[in-house]
Amino acid sequence: MIGVLHVAQPVEGGVAVYVAAVAADQARRGWDVAVACPGRGRLPAELAALGVRWLEWEAGRSPGPGVPGEARRLRRLLGRFRPDAVHLHSAKAGLVGRAVIRGAVPTLFQPHGWSWLAARGATARAALAWERAATRWTSLLVCVGEGEADLARSHGLRGDVTVVRNGVDLGRFRPAGPGVRTAARALLGVPERVPLAVCPGRVTRQKGQDLLVAAWGRVRAEVPGARLAIVGDGDLRPVLRSCAGPGIAFADAVADLRPWYAAADVVVLPSRWEGLPLTALEALASGRPLVASAVPGLSEVVTGEVGALVPAGDPAALAEAVAVRLRHPGLAAREGEAGIARAADFDVRPALDRLASLTAAVTPAAGGTGGGCGAGVGSGGGTRVRR
Repeated sequence: MIGVLHVAQPVEGGVAVYVAAVAADQARRGWDVAVACPGRGRLPAELAALGVRWLEWEAGRSPGPGVPGEARRLRRLLGRFRPDAVHLHSAKAGLVGRAVIRGAVPTLFQPHGWSWLAARGATARAALAWERAATRWTSLLVCVGEGEADLARSHGLRGDVTVVRNGVDLGRFRPAGPGVRTAARALLGVPERVPLAVCPGRVTRQKGQDLLVAAWGRVRAEVPGARLAIVGDGDLRPVLRSCAGPGIAFADAVADLRPWYAAADVVVLPSRWEGLPLTALEALASGRPLVASAVPGLSEVVTGEVGALVPAGDPAALAEAVAVRLRHPGLAAREGEAGIARAADFDVRPALDRLASLTAAVTPAAGGTGGGCGAGVGSGGGTRVRR
């Protein structure tokens, strides 16, 4: 039996959804799986519902004076669980986990969006330098899209880089026809004939909702009465709410975005950078056109048939692309139909199979080559705790 410990600091949003899905899939394969993450947010409850073991690992989002304590806590968890492989998700787990493990256990790192893109100046340079150095302790660097992998290679990250594209559960996210749209709008309190754009995701600088708020006056000038729903929580939400103009509503983050996709005439993702967002795939599978920034991770998903790519950071271009789809429902419907076909290329099941195969390949317990001595980490040499 393969023992895998997944480690993640985000407990909301796409990373949390991904970690829960992967851990549940590997547990169904008969592996001994646990997830270490903070005790707040939705991820621990989701793991409990899926029957996946949760280990509490308190950690903040950004590097800082709390890192030594985070490292001690993770070291204790590793010593107790004694995994055959560790899978680190996102920047903070990638930092603390590799600093603690240092190749002693096969280690997969999945950035879900590169850390240096979130920073500026000296901080960005330090983040990139760390990522280059940490590849020595990374058995496999797993990127969620080709754009993310290309960024790794072009910025001098060496080692074993592979792509396992994010996928969507096509059984759960299905085309939302007129009847489903009507029901969703009734549920959400949106009038039937009101043109509606929906922007789902954490309200942060990365996701670019500030650009959409800045663009919305232009959209309303072309499509009077149009509404925008920004669905999610985040550090920029209070500021944006205070300066939002007419026709903009803010909705809390929800565990199930399907009603919002069903209610939308267009889904908008104005991100400044991405890995490969699940929201894009979910919108396509729901049959909704996408307007998105032309950044790696979105440009490999959004083609001319399923919506529009606009220059990142350009509110005017963003407004025009959104307004065109709100003014012309026929165009939006055709792009939505094309999106359903496009989503079939991102079925989550092959992605989960590939990730499991890659994990087994670096794990000595499964006959893989391993990524280090496999001697374990932490004080004591106790056996792994089993369920």
